[in-house]
Amino acid sequence: MAIQRRPLDKVGSGARYVVLVVGAVLFLVPFYLLLRNGLSTEADITSPDWTLFPSSLQWGNIAELFDSRSVPMARSLANSAVIAVTQTVLVLGVSGMAGYGLARIPYRWSNVVLYATVATLLIPAAVTFVPSFVLVSTLGWVSSLRGLIVPGLFQAFATFLFRQYFLGFPQELEDAARIDGLGYLGTFWRVVVPNSLGFVAAIGTITFIGSWNAFLWPLVIGQDQSSWTVQIALSTFLTQQTSNLHQLFIAAVVSILPLLAMFLFLQRWIVQGVERSGINE
Repeated sequence: MAIQRRPLDKVGSGARYVVLVVGAVLFLVPFYLLLRNGLSTEADITSPDWTLFPSSLQWGNIAELFDSRSVPMARSLANSAVIAVTQTVLVLGVSGMAGYGLARIPYRWSNVVLYATVATLLIPAAVTFVPSFVLVSTLGWVSSLRGLIVPGLFQAFATFLFRQYFLGFPQELEDAARIDGLGYLGTFWRVVVPNSLGFVAAIGTITFIGSWNAFLWPLVIGQDQSSWTVQIALSTFLTQQTSNLHQLFIAAVVSILPLLAMFLFLQRWIVQGVERSGINE
């Protein structure tokens, strides 16, 4: 027997759909503006007479972006990809093992280490910026990928989140692994990690986006064009001397595509990880 829905339920369901549609449209407006202006001429962008679409779509702006000699866009995208992927993989490994050790390995000073790790979150980034630059400069890592990658490998926030997650991980699975002769390291890689892919994907996404969007540190370290990241390349399109708006917008669209592709590929695991970790709380 079919259950008839009450009129109030139908109204409430319709209102929710309206709110979701409005929210989706508002969310997509910035992407529409980027794409619209990126395929426009300078005159269309700065014209006081606004049109929904430009008079003609300038697909040649994409080729112009990658053919520019003043801004190595392709090299900058490659640098950002290498830096973001490397940092994400290493941060997940380092923070994951550190969080698991703090959560599971008995140690007299584990709480002290935890409090010291959390305390680093209270230190403003500006305080450590100059000492970090001096250290990187002394090592000769200025204008190199090492100088851009290595200082960001320790993530106290990721370590804390991993520790909190592993405290709630089913210990029965770890006990079974230990009965089979695995130690802490073997249990972590063979049992814990395969059963925590959702959470790992969520932390990895946060780390990847933060690394991809980093600006100040790459601006100081990447003093040569060969070490520019995509964010530094974007900043060169809009300076006090020049204003290249159509290239800025199309470059912004290109820089967003890797993040969008990653999210579409990992969205199922990301949602699971956020639900299980409580990041949204």
